[in-house]
Amino acid sequence: MKKFLLLILKITMVTAIAAVVLDFAYTTVYVQSKNRGKIDYVFNSTARDYDVVILGSSRANNHFVTELFEKKGLKTFNYGMSGGHLYEASLLLKLMIERKYDIKNVILEADLNLSNDHQAEGISAKYLPYLHRSETVRKHFENEKDFNELYYIPFYRYLKFETRIGFRETFFTVIQKKSKLLEEGGYYSLGTTKGKMKNNITNLDPLSQNKYYEEIKALCKTNNINFIAIMTPMCEDVTGMNYFDKVHKAYPEIYNYENAVVENKYFSSCGHMNDAGARKFTSIIIRDFFKTKR
Repeated sequence: MKKFLLLILKITMVTAIAAVVLDFAYTTVYVQSKNRGKIDYVFNSTARDYDVVILGSSRANNHFVTELFEKKGLKTFNYGMSGGHLYEASLLLKLMIERKYDIKNVILEADLNLSNDHQAEGISAKYLPYLHRSETVRKHFENEKDFNELYYIPFYRYLKFETRIGFRETFFTVIQKKSKLLEEGGYYSLGTTKGKMKNNITNLDPLSQNKYYEEIKALCKTNNINFIAIMTPMCEDVTGMNYFDKVHKAYPEIYNYENAVVENKYFSSCGHMNDAGARKFTSIIIRDFFKTKR
């Protein structure tokens, strides 16, 4: 029995040591990465200058064409993240401010994502390698129910989110394999692809006060950043479009552009414009909000 207990103790100690070593190794890789995604691109940077920073979900990532802003003399980057919520957008802006970014304008896609104030685990996992390296990241996560496990158990976060920050992604980071996420100034074109052209958002309601929307708005005010919140377009065949009226009632400062582009020919799916639609929409936004340099 004594030998068995000693064996269990040795296995436990070896496992614990291995977890600490692996945690340190994986984290070291991530804190030196700059070209795999938008989060590490910000985390491992300092003092960038932007005329326009774009934040939001895929409906920002696919809808705002960076090139068109740049052609008008506006230094711009689209930091929209497909699958992301306002939870992740708020943290990204916090990191930019922590790194002394000089930002004149923030365009926030705020429409469907106002219906929740929780994290999108697949995207928020990308912040976890920095949990012990950034007070800003730690504070943002500290109220999550699994925070103690993620923070105090070595290597746990890499195991739990293996598909996002595990071996494969760490390996690609080590070999500095670039992703397409940083190309085209962060804008991700959906080209001419066609998907589902119907949608039903009847049961969707915006929160009366979305915590992370309010955080982004407050951060902009505190740091003298012009805040532009926009509802972006959806296709013709949507049931429940009064959702956008609900948003306007709860957040009257958000500009409603849900019907700025409506024809199905401009959409890849009902909630996402194709490249032609994104270019048409972006041109409208530039015309309405920016006195361009050129």
